[in-house]
Amino acid sequence: MLKSYRELLVWQKSYALALELYSATSDFPKHEIYGLTSQMRRASVSIPSNIAEGYARGYRPEYIRFTGVAYGSLAELQTQLMLARDLDYLNPKQYDELASGYEELERMLSALIRALKNK
Repeated sequence: MLKSYRELLVWQKSYALALELYSATSDFPKHEIYGLTSQMRRASVSIPSNIAEGYARGYRPEYIRFTGVAYGSLAELQTQLMLARDLDYLNPKQYDELASGYEELERMLSALIRALKNK
């Protein structure tokens, strides 16, 4: 039994992705500070935050709901990453690194949601 949500690999990976995203968006144009930069940062923070909140609720239906919200934030972030790439705010290497983190998290969150629903 896990003692804390911080022991969940999916939480650790999503937290690391949020840190990477903050770093990557620090070079975005200043006129995007309240636009795409803010949106991407909020979406990235929402992922580990919702995993943590759902876990802490201690009630499986709530955990499923919050992991679903995290999954939605992850999809939102994917769209924003593509937009940042197409606007040349991210170089190809930055995009590839962030996108690979996204794909791994997508698989992990899907597996977590399936496992919670099948219990």
